[in-house]
This record gives sequence, C-alpha cells and structure tokens, in this order.
Amino acid sequence: MKKIKICVFFLFVIINCNVYANDSEFEVWKEKFKLIALERGVSLNIIENTVGKSSFLKNVIKYDRYQPEFYEDTKTYVSKRANIKKVNSGIKIYNINKKVIDKISREFSVDRDLLLSLMGIETNFGNYLGKMDIVSSLATLSYDKRRSEFFTSELITLLILFDNGTINPNNYLGSWAGAFGNFQFMPSTIKNYAIDFNKDENINLKSIEDSFASAANYLNKIGWDNSAPCFFKVELINETPHKYLNTSAKQIKHKNKISYLKKYIKNRDILNDLDNLKAALVTPDYDIIPDANQLTPAYVVFENYELILKWNRSLRFALAVCTLKNKFKNAI
Repeated sequence: MKKIKICVFFLFVIINCNVYANDSEFEVWKEKFKLIALERGVSLNIIENTVGKSSFLKNVIKYDRYQPEFYEDTKTYVSKRANIKKVNSGIKIYNINKKVIDKISREFSVDRDLLLSLMGIETNFGNYLGKMDIVSSLATLSYDKRRSEFFTSELITLLILFDNGTINPNNYLGSWAGAFGNFQFMPSTIKNYAIDFNKDENINLKSIEDSFASAANYLNKIGWDNSAPCFFKVELINETPHKYLNTSAKQIKHKNKISYLKKYIKNRDILNDLDNLKAALVTPDYDIIPDANQLTPAYVVFENYELILKWNRSLRFALAVCTLKNKFKNAI
C-alpha cells in the first residue's frame, strides 16, 4: 500500500510539472495545427470556430496520466463497474426501451446484454456523458506528446464530421478523451459506425435508438459472436510457463486450443466442450499492481474478449464488460 501511495504522489508531481510547463506553448501549436487541418481539407471557417476557440485543459492531461486502468487491481476495477446497482439501473433502461433494444439486438445480431453492459460501464446509462468541450480535449491531447499522433487524427476526423454536416459542432460536450454519447464514441468510430437508425436525418448518439444501433453496428462489423464465450476465471498451476501469460492489452499472444491449455489449469472442468476453441491466458495485475502474484488472478480469454479490447484496449475493461454482460443475461 505504501508503494502505491508513493507512486501516486510522484505521478501527481510529474503531471503538474508537465501541465504547467506546456501551457504557454499551446497557442503556438494551434497555429501549426490549423495549417495541417487546412491541408487535410477542413474549411477555414470550421477551424477558426472550433480549434481557434479551443483552450488548453490542464485536467485532461491529469486524467490521461491517472486512468483507473493504470492503478486499480482487477477485483477493485471490476467490482466498481459490474455490480448489482449497475444491473438494476440497466434493467430499468431495458424495461423502458425493451421494444427498440430487442429490435436492434436482432437486426445486428448483438446481445442486448452486451449493449447494456457497455452503456452501463461507459456512461452509467447516460448519466455521465462528460461535460468537456471535445475540441479542446482533443486539441490538448493532440498537443501533448504522449499520444499526439492518435489524437491529432481524431481531432481532424471530428472537424471533417463538423464540416460535412454529419454532426453539429454546437455544444459538443463529452469526455476528457474526446469521446461522445451514450457509448462514448471517438470521432473515428462515429465516422465509421454511427448510424441514423430512426431515419430522422440526424445521428443523435445521446438517444437510445441511434446510440444502441450505432454500438450494435460497430460490434457486428468487428465480428462479435453471440454464441461464443468471452472469458473464464481460472486457477493456474505453479508450473505454467510465464511466456503464456498475457499482461498487456496491446496484443494477446500465445493463443492455443483449450485442449492444450487445460494442462496448466486446475479448475479445467469449467472448460468442458470447448477443447477446439482457441484461447489465451491473461494475468492482468502483474504489470500494474506492486507485488502482484504473476499467476493470479488469471483468465482464459477468447476471441470475443479480444473484440472488446478493440473498443477499449484495457484488460480490466474487457473483463468488466463481459462480467456485467453475464449478470444482465442472468437477470433479464
């Protein structure tokens, strides 16, 4: 515990030093970015009225450096996001919108339980949509060095969406990371997957119809399989080769058939009838939590789990989503 507190203290100091040191150069960066956006075909009017009026948001850098995925152990992270309170709130949303949610689930072949789970974890069913100016958030993160290339691309995509009328730039508020709506879509996700499901000539990602359909469209397009499992929590034998243990969400490696992996798993009976499925072993705490045991907690994860990583590249996020999904399946 002392180690965690010391790390958090120094992280806080580093964050604040970086934030205040960089703030004065933001206006210079904006002028350079405007030229890049013009070259990418964004109109001068949109640039001036969005990026031109954007502000450097100090808190955005703090949030980026201190995300729960960076410091919470799996048990804490999942229990906060996949609990009975979330289930009850989701059931209320489902009961009110049952007809349209079931219709979307059927049309896109995506579990209603998964859609409810994602909405619950991303925005607590629309209660926490974010109150930050998305342009300023993306501009701040684009200016920052840590993931500048990614956020620059997202910011330009957002400006193009404004320019072509896909979305309205007025009062476009969302998360510190530039995500928007009930399912927290980034601009590139809006561009590629958001749809006007109710045909009112407006993509409204804060509405149940458009947001659920857009999320279902995304999951369908990346290959979600309703009939396949997501993960199982397992107990590993001490002799499990460390090379098979995935501790990073960047890429799941060393996938094998369940029939092969079973020899490393004590509670292998839970995997009966899955011998031919390919899977991998994940131990999410080892690289994050000081003094964590390398073999526990451990999970066997399947292709559906990896698809959730495309939504948010965090081992814990995917575990929380699939855990809450299973709870909805048992409750509805």
